Amino acid sequence: MRRLPIAALLFAAACGGSEGGSAPKVDASAASFDLLRTQVLEPSCGSCHGLSNPNGALTLVGSGAYDALVGQAPDNQNARLDGMKRVMAGKPDSSLLYTKLIFAPGHTGADYGNPMPQGSASLSVGQIEFVRAWIAAGAPRTGSVADAKLLADRTVPTSAPFAALAPPPAGQGYQLHVDQFAVKANFERELFQYRPLENAKSVFVTRIQTALRPFSHHFVLYTFAAGTPPLFVPPNNTQRDIRNDDGSMNIGNMLPMAYHVFFGGSMQQLSDYSFPAGVALRLPAGTGIDLNLHYANRTTAQVPGEGYANIYTTDSSQVQQVAEPLNFANTSFTLPPNQRTTIEKSFIVSKRTTVFYLTSHMHMLGEKFVIRIVGGARDGEVVYESNDWEHPAMLALKVPIVLEKGQGLKSVITWNNTTGSAVSFGLKSTDEMGIIFGYAY
Repeated sequence: MRRLPIAALLFAAACGGSEGGSAPKVDASAASFDLLRTQVLEPSCGSCHGLSNPNGALTLVGSGAYDALVGQAPDNQNARLDGMKRVMAGKPDSSLLYTKLIFAPGHTGADYGNPMPQGSASLSVGQIEFVRAWIAAGAPRTGSVADAKLLADRTVPTSAPFAALAPPPAGQGYQLHVDQFAVKANFERELFQYRPLENAKSVFVTRIQTALRPFSHHFVLYTFAAGTPPLFVPPNNTQRDIRNDDGSMNIGNMLPMAYHVFFGGSMQQLSDYSFPAGVALRLPAGTGIDLNLHYANRTTAQVPGEGYANIYTTDSSQVQQVAEPLNFANTSFTLPPNQRTTIEKSFIVSKRTTVFYLTSHMHMLGEKFVIRIVGGARDGEVVYESNDWEHPAMLALKVPIVLEKGQGLKSVITWNNTTGSAVSFGLKSTDEMGIIFGYAY
C-alpha cells in the first residue's frame, strides 16, 4: 500500500469539515505519544472510544491507549487480512489509525469501515501529520519524535465536493438514488427508501457501485424474501425513518426489516464491488430494492445526507454461475435477562456451495458475531468476525469458501441482555436477530 503524501489530506472529505480555531498550548518537551493521547485522541475520539465506549473493546483514553493501539490487530477483518495493525511501528500506511484519518474516499480499494472521527469534524492537517510522524518514527511510548508545533497547525482539510455517480450506460444497469435529506445537529438519522427496478424480466447483476455524502455510517441494499406478506412491502419512493424526532424508534417503519435479504452495501463513502468473473446475482422480474442509509452527525450544524447506487447487469449468456444471497437465520433462541449469552447454530448445505461474500445481522444487544466453517479440512476455522451490530463487517473473500455437501457455516453470536426480561428472535428493536448474509453459488 503506497504512502499518501500530505497533499492527500486535502481529500479528507470523509472526516467532515473542521471549524479550525486556536490550538491549546502544548509542552514541546512532552513525549509524543502523551501529546497524541491528550491533544488528539482523548478530545476527538473519547466520546466513542472512552473507558465505557459503544465501539467494542478499543479504548483510546487513559493509560491503556498505547497498548490498545501499537502492534494490535484491528477489529476490521478486511484490514486484518491485508496485514494491517491498528498502529504498525514505522509504517503509517500499514496502520489503520492513520489510514482512517486521511481517508480519501475509496483510496484503499478495500472496505476498512468508516473514516474517523465518525460523524464529527476532521482532525486538522497538523494533527494528522503529527500522527503520521509519530508512527513513522517507530511509534514509541516515550520520547519526543514528532514536532509538537504541528499540533498548533489547525488548517482545515478541504474536501472534494460530493458528486453524483454517472449512471450505467443504457441497457447495462440501473441507478438508484436516495433523495437528499437533512440530518439535524447532534442526531443520528437512519432511513429506508424502496425503489422498484421495474424490470420486466430477470436481470443478472455483476457489479454494485455506491456513493455517499460525508457523515455516512453505512449504505445497505436489501431485497425481500420470497413470500413476504404484502403488508410488509413498503410503499414505493417514500422515505421511512426508523427514529422519530425525539430519537425513539419507529417500530412501524422497522417491521419490513424482518423480511430483508442482503443484496449489497458498504460502509465507505465510495465503493465499487464486482462479482467474480462469470458470476452474477439473478434478480427476478419486478424486483424492488430497499435502500438503507444511516448518518451520524455529532456537530452543532445540520448536514445533508444522500446516496447513489449503480447496479450493473450483463446478458445471461455471459454468466457461468448464478449466485444466490445467503440468508442463514437462527430464529429459535432465548436470551435470559441480565446476563451475557453465546449461542451457536450450524447451517449445513445440501450441495456443493461456494461462498464468496459474508456479512451479518443482529440487534442492539449483540456484542460479537463470529462465523466458523463446519466440516471438512477447515472445520472450526473462523472466517468472519464483527463486534458492531449497527455497522457489521462486509467481507469480500479473496479466496472463496468451498463447502461440500454435509458441510456448512456456523454462527457463534454473543449477546449481552442488559434488560430485566428474556429476549427472543423478533421484529421489534427490543427483540433480537442472528443472521448470516452473503453471496454464494
